[in-house]
Amino acid sequence: MSIAPLRLALLACLAFAAAGAHAQFNLRNLDINKIVDTARNVAKATTEIAEQEEIDIGRDVAARLLGVAPLMANDGVQRYVNHVGRWLASQTERPDLPWQFGVLDAPQLNAFATPGGYIFITRGMLERMRSEAELAGVLAHEIGHVLRKHHLKAIQKGAQTALAGEALTQALAWRDGANREKLIALGCEVFTRGLDKGDELEADRLGVAIAARGGYDAYGLPSVLPTLQAMNPQDAGLALMFKTHPAPAERLDTLEKLQSLLDAYAAQPQLAERFLASARTRR
Repeated sequence: MSIAPLRLALLACLAFAAAGAHAQFNLRNLDINKIVDTARNVAKATTEIAEQEEIDIGRDVAARLLGVAPLMANDGVQRYVNHVGRWLASQTERPDLPWQFGVLDAPQLNAFATPGGYIFITRGMLERMRSEAELAGVLAHEIGHVLRKHHLKAIQKGAQTALAGEALTQALAWRDGANREKLIALGCEVFTRGLDKGDELEADRLGVAIAARGGYDAYGLPSVLPTLQAMNPQDAGLALMFKTHPAPAERLDTLEKLQSLLDAYAAQPQLAERFLASARTRR
């Protein structure tokens, strides 16, 4: 027996064992097809989600996010951030995702990514930056999350508990309905709960490499972190950032291990003047 059928058979046994004790030996009422279908649905919850499903989930989560904090009404800034972000994304192993970048009209300092390539940075974060290299570093960090499917895996992990079996299949297949709402709610919860620390530190490492590959000074992201570190962590504008990310000092310590990479690409441009001319957030 191959591994895949064996795993399916074990899952079927687990699904059958979960039935009530009064029904376990009522073999005449046993619906083999239903048990196999249930096993497939449980397997669906533990296997990789298809790319189109990933994109659809990300689009729905992004729409929910925009319902809370709309895009800033400045077409020039939005075009500029999209230009930088899409250039960086084109340097990665997933250039064909429908990458979209936007600036949220929010004074808090933060940046977000949803599955499938939807990435946002807040107006407050943009106003604290001093160069295009810094912008590239932050966007590249969020791109790293999408490349490694950090948010998607977190959503999937939550769905294994909240939407196991057929409910998850329905949530993935149908964009309407209570199960879909639960799935998208799980996606939104990730933003308030945060990812695992290891995911954030991995995204930092990827962000530095992606920005350098895109032709930017590799110190773009590391130069943003001291700015955050110098601010009051009790500031309301930073509360969510510090709640959902490792401390800036810890992130800097991790990036110090990439000193040779950082130094090798430190001579690449920062493009401070272009940033200041293009990223003015005045409406």
